[in-house]
Amino acid sequence: MLRIFNHYLHRRTVMQVGFDVGLIVAVLVLASLAVGGSEFVWLPVTAAHGLSLAGFVFLINSATGFYQTAPKRTLSETCARALLALLLALPITYALVTLLPSAGLPARHLTLAATMVAVGVVVLHRVYASHVANPSRGASKILILGAGPAAQSVAASLRAADPHARIVGFVPGGSESEISVPRAELVALEGGLSDTALRMGVDEIVVALSERRGGNMPLRDLLDCKVFGIRVVDIATHFEKNLHQISLKHVNPGWLVFGDGFNQGAVRTAVKRVSDVLVSLLLLVISAPIMLLAALAVKLESRGPVFYRQERVGLNGAPFNVIKFRSMRTDAEKDGKPRWATKNDDRVTRVGRFIRRTRIDELPQLFNVLAGEMSMVGPRPERQYFVDELVEKIPFFAVRHSVKPGVTGWAQVRYDYGSTVEDAAAKLQYDLYYVKNHSLFLDMLILLETVAVVLTGRGAR
Repeated sequence: MLRIFNHYLHRRTVMQVGFDVGLIVAVLVLASLAVGGSEFVWLPVTAAHGLSLAGFVFLINSATGFYQTAPKRTLSETCARALLALLLALPITYALVTLLPSAGLPARHLTLAATMVAVGVVVLHRVYASHVANPSRGASKILILGAGPAAQSVAASLRAADPHARIVGFVPGGSESEISVPRAELVALEGGLSDTALRMGVDEIVVALSERRGGNMPLRDLLDCKVFGIRVVDIATHFEKNLHQISLKHVNPGWLVFGDGFNQGAVRTAVKRVSDVLVSLLLLVISAPIMLLAALAVKLESRGPVFYRQERVGLNGAPFNVIKFRSMRTDAEKDGKPRWATKNDDRVTRVGRFIRRTRIDELPQLFNVLAGEMSMVGPRPERQYFVDELVEKIPFFAVRHSVKPGVTGWAQVRYDYGSTVEDAAAKLQYDLYYVKNHSLFLDMLILLETVAVVLTGRGAR
């Protein structure tokens, strides 16, 4: 795993992006050199076009989910995404090479052909990398210190996050009374923990001991491993790094207080505000026709207001009125008791079901962003009724109010819609990760993943 702007990325993902960008730029430059001879004056223009095109292809591949681990995705689903990516990427390729001014790029048609082939190869390679290539080659070897329920939880989470993770075994703790992992996967120490880890070629040790008291933690051995270049992480850091969440079961206030992250700062706040205004204005211009049609459809289907305003809890617990297109009947809560939306909720209108599935009902919240009440990215705002209940039942829930709520968020792209306290606790783990590690880079990744969520309709109710 590589840490970029406080966000952990698989080394494999970074290499995939580098391959795609490098291939497109290299093909465009080499094609230009081949047809332009020794006229190196075209190289800066060609390189600029190549980087621009590579950037667009990266955005398209990200939006279609090609850089995400998806072990349950079928080959047909991947091919459908590849077709969508090609339908978007090839016209952009044509435009960048032929329509943009390029000071007379030599033999433009040959350069265009080579570049479009390169883009096609990149997209097809994404299909190959998803289903044919062996991602486990070069994967980190992980040794888990512990053999109880905590160690079993770590192994399950690691395999879910990365099906090709190489767990070389489990080392039982000195006073662990319960062995939950298969006996065949236990590792017998020969010459100490560091000697065993070095002999097995271990890259990382995850400390997942069910009991840490009574001298059960071999600190000296772990220090030796770290001195020899083996990464040593505790269970909370493991969940943060591999699942991009703060596990409520394995975190404590001390870990949050003395660890890094939770950096707000005036500069970060100012940059985020400027990006919020620019992105929301751009989206308002692009989505204006869609919003007009949605408003007309809502008005024609049923009596009542087009927009739905509801008080939500915002930054530092301050209330504000969120704006959405009305997707339910006007008597949705005629008994006066708030309740979550459920699957196939009979309160949702026909138009409402469509605009909720496509997330069109969320577009008016862009006005909340312009007003400074919300951000483009952040934890989703909840109603005060639910906040009071969740703060009482879920530890650290109030921490999510230390940043502005968002139109989209890390929990929204990582977890489907939830309607129970358990769902709220699961989503909070992602919200805590965002609050701890948020940056402009992570905001951009979330916006890209939001596009993929909208395209697939995942998690809508």
